[in-house]
Amino acid sequence: MRMTAFLAFLTVSSLVQADDWPQFRGPRGDGQSSATGLPVTWSESEHIRWKTAIHGKGWSSPVILNGQVWITTAPEDGKQLFAVCVAADSGKIVRDVRVFSIEKPAFCHTMNSYATPTPALEEGRVYVHFGSAGTACLDTQSGQVLWTRQDLPCDHFRGPASSPILYRDLLIVNFDGFDYQYVVALDKHSGRTVWKRDRDIDYRTPDGDGKKAYGTPQVVEANGRAQLVSPAAVATLAYDPLTGEELWRVRHGGMNSSARPLFGQGLIFINTGAGGDRLLAVRPGGRGDVTESHVAWKQAKTVPTRSSQLLIGDLIFMVDDAGVASCLEAKTGHPVWQHRLGGKYSASPVAADGRIYFFSEDGEMPVIAPAAEFKSLAVNRLDEGCMASPAIVGHALYVRTRTHLYRIEN
Repeated sequence: MRMTAFLAFLTVSSLVQADDWPQFRGPRGDGQSSATGLPVTWSESEHIRWKTAIHGKGWSSPVILNGQVWITTAPEDGKQLFAVCVAADSGKIVRDVRVFSIEKPAFCHTMNSYATPTPALEEGRVYVHFGSAGTACLDTQSGQVLWTRQDLPCDHFRGPASSPILYRDLLIVNFDGFDYQYVVALDKHSGRTVWKRDRDIDYRTPDGDGKKAYGTPQVVEANGRAQLVSPAAVATLAYDPLTGEELWRVRHGGMNSSARPLFGQGLIFINTGAGGDRLLAVRPGGRGDVTESHVAWKQAKTVPTRSSQLLIGDLIFMVDDAGVASCLEAKTGHPVWQHRLGGKYSASPVAADGRIYFFSEDGEMPVIAPAAEFKSLAVNRLDEGCMASPAIVGHALYVRTRTHLYRIEN
């Protein structure tokens, strides 16, 4: 392992709390945790503290705070939308709240689900989002629904996937559909709209299928200013998170982008989804269109269209849809190594305790070292594969398969 990457991994990870995982991709939205003592090997009969069946179908990732694990789910027909709370210590389902009933659900592709967006969680509140079908805030102790919104239009065309994020008193979410494309910030206390910005992007096509995206935005602090980096089809835009004012944009092509942006090494890393530049590094700052002035590098080989990357020190790690894992230099984009893991991947990898954990759709779950040379530590397996990305809290991995939620622990 490169010593610089290893030391940076330890330094960055030390800033993350190991006792919560409150949003998609964890405390900082980058898939990393400072947790230690995690298992390297597991199976259906080894290192499973509990295994809980979850009704319905949902690809939302677990979020965890104060001993509660929250996920969303829905039946195959999408006519009911649920928020489910599981006790972290026992695996017992303590809340199963039907948040919305939908008389005529929109179409959802079989690869997606009606409950794919991951909730956002904070002290006393969980915010669940089902795309245009509805957004709601629940009290985490009582399960009471405190407010709802079902008036934010969007034809997702293949089903929703963008997850909401919290920033100060705002709940922010992308809507990039077949018909409408915009970003909205809601008052987290009441659900009212604080600001809404339509995407002003030249998609260069009348086909709404080329305008779709499933990205989750990321707030970064760069050049003394908070910037809401919000991927869309064809371009990524940065906004002032408090007002929605556009700060800059970069054109890169692509559609159906779903990976969450990363920030480090003085660069913002953006995955463009299917087509386009695939993966690019952008220097934050500037005003207006910065495509010609602020793009540091581009890389198109073995870049996933669904899962997010990991930035560990000066290295980027990822796995593409067809199971090829790869490592790049973060500052240059130059390939370091590639290795075929096999299988298919939609879930994003996570990193902690000097390891990277991958979770395939087929049930295989490789563990590798975060190093400049490929080093396999284990290949594990569960009965069902993963579409949802896992969470890490304490000494445990919380893994959602197609049918169950697991707590995996030594």
